Amino acid sequence: MSHHYSGPDWGFPRGDARLDLTDLYAFPKPGDAGKSILIMNVHPSVGETPPGPTIAEPFAPEALYELKIDTDRDAVADIAFRVRFTSFNNGTQTATLRCIKGAQAAGMGDDGEVIVNGALVSMGQEAQITEAGDYRFFAGWRSDPFFFDRRGALNNLQFTGADFFADKDVCSIVLEVPNSAIGSKEIGLWQRTLIRVHDAPGGWVQAERGAHPALLFLILGLADAERDAYLTGNPVDDQRFVGSFAHALEHAGGYTPQEATRVAKTLLPEIMYYDPTRAASFPDSGRTLTDDALDTFLAILTNGKVTEDKVGPHSDLLAEFPYLGPPHRKL
Repeated sequence: MSHHYSGPDWGFPRGDARLDLTDLYAFPKPGDAGKSILIMNVHPSVGETPPGPTIAEPFAPEALYELKIDTDRDAVADIAFRVRFTSFNNGTQTATLRCIKGAQAAGMGDDGEVIVNGALVSMGQEAQITEAGDYRFFAGWRSDPFFFDRRGALNNLQFTGADFFADKDVCSIVLEVPNSAIGSKEIGLWQRTLIRVHDAPGGWVQAERGAHPALLFLILGLADAERDAYLTGNPVDDQRFVGSFAHALEHAGGYTPQEATRVAKTLLPEIMYYDPTRAASFPDSGRTLTDDALDTFLAILTNGKVTEDKVGPHSDLLAEFPYLGPPHRKL
């Protein structure tokens, strides 16, 4: 979800910016129809509660960063890419990427086949890229590609075209994968973060999950217990939230109860569908770094009353892997 803050009072999940999901992207590799680019962005560089810059350490070593893939449209993961990071030591951190397929992909754990081991995390302007067979991997600080007039959104959707995110950064995990590894037909994608909790069953607790941009406007309207249940839940169970989403849509967009329920069902389960054989375009298939996904969501949220925030894509995107621009702040 493109919210950058999902915890109570615009904070971070479990109070940790490193666990916070921002955006998910999926698109065919430019110039190579046999591969796809999957991007998982986390850890915004600036927080609201508390306000100000977040910590320089990109990723939490006690966390698991996971990309789930559903290959048969049952809202249950059949493939999972899992990334673990070492402790941040003298400004350095490394990553291990694993892939697991089958029934275990739907569970919690850091097992799986090692695809990349000991990849250096990027802290500066130059992207540290690791190649392993048909895969390429990047992890580290990057310019946030998300564009939106956030202050206008908080001011009763009175947009002025001021891009709050123009000078912000995120921590990115970028995968270049062969389509043969994820399926050659339409798949469903979502991302999640897990945190190691020693007294939890299996040792892991889900901190957050998401796929679509801007569901913040609906999720933060839920009661605390229901919001937590949503963020720690799984897409396969999302039908239980249709009523709450519909109620939020009635309030925000003036929908009739019947129409609000219909629209809520199009948003749930929260999965991004992506067909690697088609050009990516949100919300039909995947999401590119220049898709104006927020305009699409604003039209849904307001029942067509507001259709744009007057903000466009960023100009610092790269034409090649990892596609995201260098970070703004010096680390």
